[in-house]
Amino acid sequence: MGGRLTGELTQQALQMALQRRHPKLGLLHHSDRGSQYAALASQQARTAAGITVSMSRKGNCGDHACVESFFGTVKRELIQHRLDRTREEVRQEIFEYLEVVYNRRRRHSTLGYRSPAEFEARAAVA
Repeated sequence: MGGRLTGELTQQALQMALQRRHPKLGLLHHSDRGSQYAALASQQARTAAGITVSMSRKGNCGDHACVESFFGTVKRELIQHRLDRTREEVRQEIFEYLEVVYNRRRRHSTLGYRSPAEFEARAAVA
């Protein structure tokens, strides 16, 4: 989480994710066409990591409905009605929410009604 949405911020997030998750080859990174994702350095960093870059079609938000649903859930369950916190407080709350609640407990229809952690664990064995 940063003060500005930049290509550097997305590259830092990518490096953090790669170091924490160690994804298998074949990972697909889907994003909108924001300049932070479309920047050449950002695309090269994903390609260098063996990640397939996928961008939604221009003006078609339905292409990334899963992530739109994710952000709607985070806003509804964690952010709304709590506007008096610092950026650092929000960053810590989002981290805890994602690691404890969302990834471990929340079931997703697109994952066969499994949590992301359960889905990833089963995929690692397969």
